Amino acid sequence: MALPPKWYQFLVCVFASLGSVLYGYDLGVIAEVVASQDFLDRFDPTEPERDAVVSVFTGGAFVGAMFGGPVGDWLGRKLTIMLGAVVFLLGGCLQTGAQNLSYLYSGRLFAGLGVGFLVMIIPMYQAELAHPSIRGRVTALQQFMLGIGAVIAAWASWGNFINYTDSRQWRISLGIQNIPAVLLIAFILLMPESPRWLISHNKPEKGLATLAQLHAHGNEHDAWVRAEYEMIQEAVTFEKEHEAKSYAELFTDRSSFRRLLLACSLQASVQMTGVSAIQYYSVTIFGQIGISGADALEYQGINSWIALIAQFCCILFIDRFGRRWPLILGNLGNMVTFIVATILLAEFPPGTTGNESASWGFIVMTWVYNFSFSCTCGPLSWIIPAEIFDTKTRSKGVSLATMTSFAFNTMIGQVTGIAMNDVGYKYYYLFIICNFTNALWFWAILPETSKRPLEEMNYLFTNAPLFVPTMKRSDYEPRALERKASEYQAKGTVESKDAV
Repeated sequence: MALPPKWYQFLVCVFASLGSVLYGYDLGVIAEVVASQDFLDRFDPTEPERDAVVSVFTGGAFVGAMFGGPVGDWLGRKLTIMLGAVVFLLGGCLQTGAQNLSYLYSGRLFAGLGVGFLVMIIPMYQAELAHPSIRGRVTALQQFMLGIGAVIAAWASWGNFINYTDSRQWRISLGIQNIPAVLLIAFILLMPESPRWLISHNKPEKGLATLAQLHAHGNEHDAWVRAEYEMIQEAVTFEKEHEAKSYAELFTDRSSFRRLLLACSLQASVQMTGVSAIQYYSVTIFGQIGISGADALEYQGINSWIALIAQFCCILFIDRFGRRWPLILGNLGNMVTFIVATILLAEFPPGTTGNESASWGFIVMTWVYNFSFSCTCGPLSWIIPAEIFDTKTRSKGVSLATMTSFAFNTMIGQVTGIAMNDVGYKYYYLFIICNFTNALWFWAILPETSKRPLEEMNYLFTNAPLFVPTMKRSDYEPRALERKASEYQAKGTVESKDAV
């Protein structure tokens, strides 16, 4: 028996999300690598060199995201995913066999380049495949699979840390990341191409066939399929007449710039919640409250399970609760956890009386923060940029937004280690302030985009007021696709494929 169409779409997108596993794993594993005694003894890195091991990865990802946009438009979504996985595999092999820091830097750079391609193109590919009613949970897979990678990294790191004292302590951890890359390379070409990319590249027959495969078990005369196909054709025709031939046009068209500002500010805001500081420097952060070594890695492993549960909750409920208020409330929740954690660090520094209870309070706040972030801000940072742009600007806009994410990620990776040593807990003031301003900013500028067909985003962002709290949502409800499908259903007949 054939799978229901939405389940088929979901499973295709789950497989594509193996690219996100690579990102989550590499983010999670590096904290253990730079804390391994064999790594420290073998390479004797200075503090700036340790920071560079972390940040060269995100620097490479910045460049990968920059090229991912035009490559995604040129080669298509599937081949771009495959290219990113190949480049990542090269980087993973170099890291695993590193004989000196130069090898490691090169491996981190190539892995970052590959991840830049992958995390930019995958949510866009998912959004272009999914039915509007499940688009949120499908694109939330990016963060969920990132969480899967982080869980594997955390527990693999902990196991290797306590069981080995030689280079296997960190080489095995780095080598595991190559497995999902090989699987992605081997099978991605068996997946469907984005129907929107096919139609916009003068392959309407293949686009229609793919839509039918995704939504109606191959029935090209299905009312929903024909309605969506017609909407995409109309949008593509309009967009080719007004095509964004360069990135500069994203800044000159008012509606496109509004979406670009939203997407880039969202990706920047996520890094300023404090998540990257915790991911990269978990051992150092726990050390500030008197927890070190294997215990810190074990607690980080528990933290990764909590994140995964939160991300699963997001998949279940994000299309019910929408985008706007989960993002606002998530930032406010993050802020509260940082306030409590900062008070604990200030009042009970390591070595003081009552520090054990304070240590557990700090650990719990880290876990609560991770739940708050992982069920709201983290997934939404991939969902919203992937769905707000139209076909002509989607690849370029998502590329710039992802570049912004990695630029801020690199900055946090560079300054966190220094800030931890120089100002200690006062560094967390930054994240308290940023989480509050994030919530205020998105309350002001983010309209609700859930369940709206991608082809209707242009209408929303062209006509909705810039100060969103003044808009009446009922005036901007998505209707066109449902109307078209109803018209086709009422007719009872549709044009044959030959008339397309």
